Amino acid sequence: MSHRFHSLAAAFSLGLAFSAHAAKPAKPAVKPVAAVEFELAHNLGAVGEQSLQAIIDRYNKESGSQLKLVRLEKGSKPVSLNLVRRYDMSDVLSEKNAFVPIHEMMKKARQSLDVGSFSSDIKANVVDSRGRLVALPILYSTPVLFYDKNAFRKAGLDPEQPPKTWFEMQGMLDKLQTAGYTCPYTTSWPVWVHIDNVSAISGVPAMSDKGLLSFNGLPQVKHIAMMATWTKAGYFHLFGRRDEASAKFNEGECAMISTDSREAGDFRNAKGVELGVTQLPYHDDVYGGRQPSLADGASLWVGAGRSASEYQQAAKFVSFLLSPEIQIELVRSYGGLPLTAAGRAAARSKIFNDNDKALQVAYASLKGTGSKAAHHVSDVDPVRIITSEELEAVWADRKPAKAALDTSVSRGNAVLGAKPALKKAQPF
Repeated sequence: MSHRFHSLAAAFSLGLAFSAHAAKPAKPAVKPVAAVEFELAHNLGAVGEQSLQAIIDRYNKESGSQLKLVRLEKGSKPVSLNLVRRYDMSDVLSEKNAFVPIHEMMKKARQSLDVGSFSSDIKANVVDSRGRLVALPILYSTPVLFYDKNAFRKAGLDPEQPPKTWFEMQGMLDKLQTAGYTCPYTTSWPVWVHIDNVSAISGVPAMSDKGLLSFNGLPQVKHIAMMATWTKAGYFHLFGRRDEASAKFNEGECAMISTDSREAGDFRNAKGVELGVTQLPYHDDVYGGRQPSLADGASLWVGAGRSASEYQQAAKFVSFLLSPEIQIELVRSYGGLPLTAAGRAAARSKIFNDNDKALQVAYASLKGTGSKAAHHVSDVDPVRIITSEELEAVWADRKPAKAALDTSVSRGNAVLGAKPALKKAQPF
């Protein structure tokens, strides 16, 4: 989930025309500025890099700027702008002095930043205690369950009635296996999906308000143990710690997958698959019923120690990204969650007919999240690695679920205790 943003190709191909169903909005206004070279660092794959270069070329042409695309190397000093993915957030949290809040840069550059118009559930984890934006949450999503309607039909299941609960899903997996599917279910981003989001949906967050790990409670133990029984039965197959499983679903090998809501676009032409999408299942024996899932994704962070002219240029580029045309095209092409009011309004129109179902499901899954920030285990690189190791031990039948989660929590809290900055919900 290279990382899930390798598929930014669709997102950054912004020169494409809009759908015939929608009127073409006016071009975003980009005022010419003095040509001073500044940089945007990323660690995308070759296709994503090529597509990101296309949007930068467009911006440079329209503004007269000299924005240069460079590689974001782990441990290197941040440049003017840095595209940081969810699984790389620990670098920001542990080295916060290497970054400056984006609201500060925009104010000094005299560029408007209307945080009030941003979707509250998306900006929740990138605002400080005063509600000011510290990074730009460009491409966010929430986990959902994609399934192959053709596989459901073959198994004698109603393709319009996907599972609502994990218990209901188990019976469906058995029928899919009986129908000949050797991979009834898989998942990308196992820690993000099965620790962070299963915990949130169950109403028992994976981390406390003080930043201590707490995902070894009864609901989490029962869930991970259930996944272990599914592995033994051949219902569940794990292919990796990131988005390796997405390729398996795309090739028609697996009947169901839990992954990013934005992958609706990636799966549109999946081999032999008629795509269905629904919310991530929940455990109906948890008190309080189904709770909201989490929004998360890639954010744009501002590097510290750059010149005033570089910040001026970077602020202009941020304004360009927030313009209605670019916001609408990002959502239409990428399938992520709209950040601005313009993007949200367009998502409710006919512009996004092709991604409408996935967006509706994502919104329904997030309902009620509001502006509450949430700690994510998957954001902290060393903790995520520890948790991945322990989950794999359970699902390989080498360790019981309770012991593995207890170990994950104790080892993870030891890491957080050694690096207190990682425990903070707000990096600034």
